Formats: sequence, structure tokens, C-alpha cells
Amino acid sequence: MDTLAFDGRTGAAGDMICAALIAAGADPAVLDPVEAALPVRFAVGETTRNGIRATTVDVLLADEEGDADADGDHEEPTADQSHAHDHDQAHAHDHDQAHDHHGYAHGDSRDQSHAEHTHDHDADNAEGAGVHRTYPEVVDLVESMGLPADVETNALAAFELLGEAEAAVHGTDLAETHFHEVGADDAVADVVGACLLLADLGIDRVLTGPIAAGGGEVRMSHGVYPVPAPAVVEIAERAGLALAGGPVEAELVTPTGAAILGAVAEPVDSLPALSVEAAGYGAGTASFPDHPNVLRAIGGTVVEDGDGHGSHEMHATAHAKLGSHAEHGSHSEHGSHAEHGSHAHHDGDDADSASGHDSQLTRDEVTVLETTLDDAPPEVLGGLQETLADAGARDVTIVPTTMKKSRPGHLVTVICKPADADAVAERLARETGTLGVRETAATHRWIADRSFRSVAIEIGGSTHEVTVKLGATADGDVYDVSAEYDDAAAVAAATGLPIREVMRRAEAAARDADGGAGADSDRTE
Repeated sequence: MDTLAFDGRTGAAGDMICAALIAAGADPAVLDPVEAALPVRFAVGETTRNGIRATTVDVLLADEEGDADADGDHEEPTADQSHAHDHDQAHAHDHDQAHDHHGYAHGDSRDQSHAEHTHDHDADNAEGAGVHRTYPEVVDLVESMGLPADVETNALAAFELLGEAEAAVHGTDLAETHFHEVGADDAVADVVGACLLLADLGIDRVLTGPIAAGGGEVRMSHGVYPVPAPAVVEIAERAGLALAGGPVEAELVTPTGAAILGAVAEPVDSLPALSVEAAGYGAGTASFPDHPNVLRAIGGTVVEDGDGHGSHEMHATAHAKLGSHAEHGSHSEHGSHAEHGSHAHHDGDDADSASGHDSQLTRDEVTVLETTLDDAPPEVLGGLQETLADAGARDVTIVPTTMKKSRPGHLVTVICKPADADAVAERLARETGTLGVRETAATHRWIADRSFRSVAIEIGGSTHEVTVKLGATADGDVYDVSAEYDDAAAVAAATGLPIREVMRRAEAAARDADGGAGADSDRTE
């Protein structure tokens, strides 16, 4: 199972994401670091929504008892009730303070099935409990938990999205942004918990389709606002998430849910062909007459089509998704975050200047391009900084990775201005011979026209056939020639020549037949 897709047709919230991941196979025991760091514990159970069996997750106070009935039964809120208490709490603050809505997560009776993280609902719900932190304080808290590097990176990226959205909505600086609801213990538990559960599944790629936002209006301390809330809209814009109205007149997406998906998932219009290996449903609290209030998670392996398109060409991992935030710099590179919110750009762009304070940088609109390579010579990789900069790249990073058939490879990530994306993508393809370049946080990619040809090579007086693959632009300009490994291996076994020598000769024969086409490619496989 290398791909996980979220189906948010009735929205998404932090607790629903956690529940869907557990239902898809994640182990609730991985939530221990959250319970060790915060005075909360997770209650994992089951319920039914419109005939669908779904998992529930509540974040409860660890040490205090509540007023629940002794038998554990709770009145289930209606759709209107599920958000009523959130808006007064979440928005009763100054413009420099953040908000969230957790109306999905609570008030349901459910069977308890995960003993390690499940207990009676006599315990008070932790919604809004604990310290309401500033953005820098949230960063310090997450970094103090001792989380695995990928989990910490994802969690910090989610909170950065939340902080940037709130700062933009209220016209404040990120470093000065105060979180109320989304900085409370339960919201931190939702974000970090979701990242821990995702890591436990070992997924390479996370997708999300359009997310239902609901409809209608909500009353906040500043007045009546349309659904979705301003912070949700801002997060969707920054992360490239698609929001859809309906299917009910209620608020269906919380800022926390949007930020988690924005940090770890790649937005898509529709799911690729998947060989389904797991599926789970995370329940929200409210019930709707005709729509099950659940977030679905589907896990599986991408099925390749006849042209070889598939998981190895769409290897955008959950961590690579964070490339859309990478222009703010690595959190680990800035020590103790003394300049919270001033994660420095590494794209070398001097055109934009810092505004006002030394710790603030001008927001720079960029496009992030990616490709994975398993056959690029080190000399070519080493030269990409210079060659791509000539085409408009602002930053180039190259990270080792493992590709199909356990081949070592490299993930190349390029940051550029949107206007330069076409030119940079083509230059990246020409320099490396890659047949596909992805634009992260979007559904677009650039692919080559591909064709196969059989060439004859003479070895020791005998003729041998080797298939080569040609990569060309739409106008027929062949820029890459690559011998097929299996054919070359068979010829090498029969002749005693090294495989790479057979491949070199086959590629040379193909270039000669095409009058030197792809002569600038020195790829080996």
C-alpha cells in the first residue's frame, strides 16, 4: 500500500482525519507521545452514520471527571447544534488571535474497542482546554515532543498554514499570531496525532479530492460570515485545496482539518486507478438525514496503465508535499525559532524585501516542481543548480530516495516563479532525461511523447536486437534515448559484455539512426 486518498464529501476536521486513519489500519498506540506531552488522552470508538460503520476519536482531559451519564449514553447533537458553541468561543477574541471549530468531534455514545487509548466518556472533553498559545509557543511545544523528523515536519507545516492564514485574515504578523482554539491542547493533539497515525501507515503518497465545505452562514464575534470560514478559504488558497459547496447547510470544514490536509496531501480532481487494500471511515458528531457525516480514507497501490504511468511516476510523498512550504526554510535550520514566522527563503530572490521588522519576509508566490530520477549521472545532478537557475529556478534541492524495483534514485525539487514554470520544467526534462515533471499542490504535470524502437547492434560478429525508448517534445524533437534494461541484460548475458556497455551501444545506434537525436543525453540505467 503506497497511496492513501481522502474522500471528504461531507467535510473534514482534525478528529475525523485521526479516526479515518485508525479505521484504515493505523495503530492508536502511536499516539502515546501526545498523551505524554499534554494532559489529554484519546478515546477511540465506533459509531454508525447513515448505516455506515465508522471510527470516532475524542480528545479528553486526562485527569478530570465530567458530568456524563453513568451508563455512557450521550444525546447526539443535530447539525445546527454541532457548531453552535464553537463560534462564540472561537471568535470571541481580538483580530490577532486564531480560531478553530471542533463541532464534529464530540457528544456521541460509542462502543469502546481500543483498550490502550479508550476509556469511559465520563472524562471531560478537552475541547478548548489548556493554554491558548501563540504560534511560536506551538512550534516550541511540537519540537519538545521528541517526534520522528517526518512527523514533526508535517505537524509544523500544518500549524504554519494555520498561522499564515490567520495572520492574512486579520492583517497581523505570523510571529504575533495568537491561537485560541487551534492552540489549545485538543487541537495540538489532533494535528500531531494525525501526523503520527499517517506515519504509522508508511504511505508514500497522500491525495485529497475536493472537500465539501457546506453552506449557509455562521455567527462570529465580528458578525455573520458565509461558510466556509475565512481561515479555511485562506488555507485552501495557500495549499491548493479544492472546496465544494454543500451537500448540507452547515459548516463542514474546520481550519485544523484543512491545515492537516493542506500540509500532507496532494489535491486531485479525481482518484487515480487504485488496487484497494484498506478503507476506513472517520465519523463527525453531527448527523444529516441524507448524507453520512464521515471522512473516508482509501489505501492501496496505484495501478499502472499501458504507457507505464503509475505510482513510480507519481511518487509525490507526503513529505515531498511539504515542498510547497519549503520556501519558508527547514524548521530545524533555525535553531530555537527565535524569529518564529521568519523561516528564510532559500531561493536567492533579492527582488523582494523584508517588510518592517527584521524577522518578517515578503510573501513570494512560487511554483514547486518535482521529478524522481533513478538513472541520472552524478555529474548531471551536480550541475542542476546552475543549469536550472539559467531557466529561472530560484532554488534546487536533491534528496536520495528509493524507487520501484528497489532502485536508488533522487527526488529533485525546484522552486521557481509561476511565470517561469514551463521553461524550468522543460529544462529539467532536457537536462535529466526525465519523462515527467510534477507541479506540487496541483493536478498538472508535463510529460514527454514516448515511443519505442528496436535497434540492431553488432557484437562479436553477431547481431542483437535491443529496444530503446525515445522521449520527445510535442513537436517531435527527441531529447532523450534510453535502452531498455531487460533487453540489454539479456544481450549482456549472451555476449559477456557489461550491461552498461550494451546500453551505451544501443543508445548510440538509435541516435545515429535519428541523425544524432538525443545526443545531449548521457543517461545510463
